[in-house]
Amino acid sequence: MSAVITAENLRKQYGRKGTLALDGTSFRVEAGRIVGLIGPNGAGKTTALKAILGLTDVEGRLDVLGLDPRRERERLMEQVSFIADVAVLPRWIRVREAIDYVEGVHPRFSRATCERFLARTEVKPAMRVRELSKGMIAQLHLALVMAIDARLLVLDEPTLGLDILYRKQFYQSLLEDYFDADRTILVTTHQVEEIEHILTDVLFIRHGRIVLDAAMDAIGERFAEVMVGPGEREAALALAPLSERQVFGKSVFLFDGADPMRLAALGERRQPGLADLFVAMMQRPETAAGAAR
Repeated sequence: MSAVITAENLRKQYGRKGTLALDGTSFRVEAGRIVGLIGPNGAGKTTALKAILGLTDVEGRLDVLGLDPRRERERLMEQVSFIADVAVLPRWIRVREAIDYVEGVHPRFSRATCERFLARTEVKPAMRVRELSKGMIAQLHLALVMAIDARLLVLDEPTLGLDILYRKQFYQSLLEDYFDADRTILVTTHQVEEIEHILTDVLFIRHGRIVLDAAMDAIGERFAEVMVGPGEREAALALAPLSERQVFGKSVFLFDGADPMRLAALGERRQPGLADLFVAMMQRPETAAGAAR
């Protein structure tokens, strides 16, 4: 597979003595994948996205679709679409005027595709943005972006503030109407559970460093949760678990790469949810988290 994004040792510091937003950040995003970039507030997600989109300068090597975003942003944006939680359309503009505008500025925009998507919603061409609910505005943004024949779609908290119905519709539309083997999606969100089922790969970022880079198919092979009774707790601790939490008087341990036979002796093994894995990775000591890359 060819890499859509190659980032090597990215470094970004705000101010001479400011915090490092990116600290030796390295990762690859392959073509035809849906990748979740997940981290707590201040972890470096937004800075990484800005670098990918050519909106901020960084140290290190960064290649996006064969281009350097820092020097070739105009060419790059012909092949990239972007939705952010801060994306705001003027409240006075009508839907058809927003479509007119995107059609006039982006050579890869298809008006027919946009109108076909909006026809399945309650968003009407004559409506002004101020008349739309937040969910309808998200539908309009999605229609405008999906109508652009882009190779890379970058989503930064795209469903922030939406109710669960609109969030599910948003991601379902992405899968059914947009994503294919020729397109790649990079998404950040705090609602980990809601995107887990659509991801092919996950990147966990903490303090500007990638602490987990894995395909979703490999998560179940590498990580395991086991509920352990009091009598087996010491044996479980001897296997160096990532984390421990209490459920109904028993300990639930999360393991990384432990021997399946030894785990079977402790209790029933199951695959951890992405949210539980994320919490465990973020709560680990810094040195241990770095070793998991």
